[in-house]
Amino acid sequence: MHEMKSGLLSVIICNYNYERYVGAAISSALAIDWPDVEVIVVDDGSIDGSTKVIETFVPRGVIPLFRQNRGQAAAAADGYRHSRGEWILFLDADDVVGPSIVHDAVAAMKPGWSMIQFQMKVIDENGKPLDSIFPMYRNDSTPSSIRRWVVEVDNYPTPPNSGNLLARQFLDKIFPLEEGMDRFVDSYFLSTAPLLGDVLTVRKAIVSYRMHGSNDGAQSVLDIGKIERDLTRHLRRCRYSARIAEQYGVNASPERWRFGFYNMSMRLASLRLAPSGHPIAGDTVFGCMKDLAIAVTREQGFNALRHVAMATWLFGVAIVPQPIARALVSWRFAPLSRPRLLKRLIQAT
Repeated sequence: MHEMKSGLLSVIICNYNYERYVGAAISSALAIDWPDVEVIVVDDGSIDGSTKVIETFVPRGVIPLFRQNRGQAAAAADGYRHSRGEWILFLDADDVVGPSIVHDAVAAMKPGWSMIQFQMKVIDENGKPLDSIFPMYRNDSTPSSIRRWVVEVDNYPTPPNSGNLLARQFLDKIFPLEEGMDRFVDSYFLSTAPLLGDVLTVRKAIVSYRMHGSNDGAQSVLDIGKIERDLTRHLRRCRYSARIAEQYGVNASPERWRFGFYNMSMRLASLRLAPSGHPIAGDTVFGCMKDLAIAVTREQGFNALRHVAMATWLFGVAIVPQPIARALVSWRFAPLSRPRLLKRLIQAT
């Protein structure tokens, strides 16, 4: 255990046209309370003033990599090739990491870990807290239960990119990345970390997730086209993780996505609100309901109350008139549209 209590952290920040935010991300990485931290900033062909911002941090030891635009996953791969750390944090250029992240991670470390996931607090474009913390983890979740959820339903509560500390011994199993699987690097590691190691959970909001209207992740206003694109990505990464897992003797069905509440929520949103663009050939609302009948019998990583609430939401989206379905979908995928009472209820459970 002792050798796990010291190590080099590599913070890899991939930036594209985030001149307004990248300086805060870099500053937060430099402020991490740990003696051995390297900060690598990969600028993916920005055409704004990002380059000048990044260059101001070079005298403080930041390693800049400037390259033509090829997408975030390719940028992350470049950063990974130049990194030396045994621990890796892929920090989005519009997010901010707290100084205690390594100390909190080290306190949780156990042999065989692949990823340590934290909670994230939501801030607005100016850095003001929005009184929202996610994900909400079950108190009894363990690496074994997370692995079971992924094998059965391709789903587990986890934050996006910046909310995870990764072990190089795990990442070396998936790098170099399969080209073209996804343009976001977290699709590669979130889908495989529970299958190739132990995912450890720290229930502490250490990273700030910035919502500013141009996020690739959370929506500020409902965008059905984005939901359909994300659904396509999730199906692709489910099949990718099954292929990777098989190489290491782990069995995970490439079709298990059918029984995950999150994938089903995207399926129903697409089918009810924009069926002409639905990305799954032959899929129907009735087919979703048949899958839901199986899904409700399988753990999804939620506590009992959230499990029932999510199943009820799915059933509601399937049967209510379209205007009501649109409101339900908006509350689910565009958090800022939620009524204040609903926000409080979600945080309370």
